[in-house]
This record gives sequence, C-alpha cells and structure tokens, in this order.
Amino acid sequence: MEYQLVIKFWRKSLENEEFLATIEGELKGALGQTVELEGYDVSPKEINLFMLTSDPRHSFRRARDVLERLGVVNGVSAAFRLTGGAKFTAIWPLRSTRKFTLPGAG
Repeated sequence: MEYQLVIKFWRKSLENEEFLATIEGELKGALGQTVELEGYDVSPKEINLFMLTSDPRHSFRRARDVLERLGVVNGVSAAFRLTGGAKFTAIWPLRSTRKFTLPGAG
C-alpha cells in the first residue's frame, strides 16, 4: 500500500462529531482489505483520518458513499500522497482550489 489517503473533516462545517465513534468501522466494512486505517490527527479546526491504500481514488470513491450516507460529505476534503511523501494530490471536493495541508505543515 504505497499511498496515504487523508480525509479531512472541517469541524466548523459539521453539525456534530458523533459519527466519529463509528466511522472507522463503517469505512472498514465498505473498504475491507483494500485499506489499512492509520488513525486520527485532531486539531481545533479539523480532524484528519489517515489510511494506507494502493488505489487512493478508488478507495475514496467507496469511502465517499459512507460519508454521504452519514450526511458529512459536504464538510470533507480529501487528498493523497506517496507514503512518506510531502506533496498532496487533492481529490475532493472536485475542482478544489484550496491547497491541501496538514496542521503544522506549510
């Protein structure tokens, strides 16, 4: 699994964060063995969920179905990078002009 996929939940756009208690199980059910969930990074403005995958675009499409069902897809952005790499490729929202970064990164 040579890519790290990051799903960013923007806290200000979330009605609540109750879904976080079950999101990993939901994603694991939808994605199965195609991803390895790595955990969270939490900051005041955002929550980042990290996973390893060999096909980040396909994995996000499947994860997006879960996010839509939970009603949180509009408060999300996503990007991927080579594992250990620095440069992200944004994949959601489509036509995003915002540069994808992690807290503490430039």
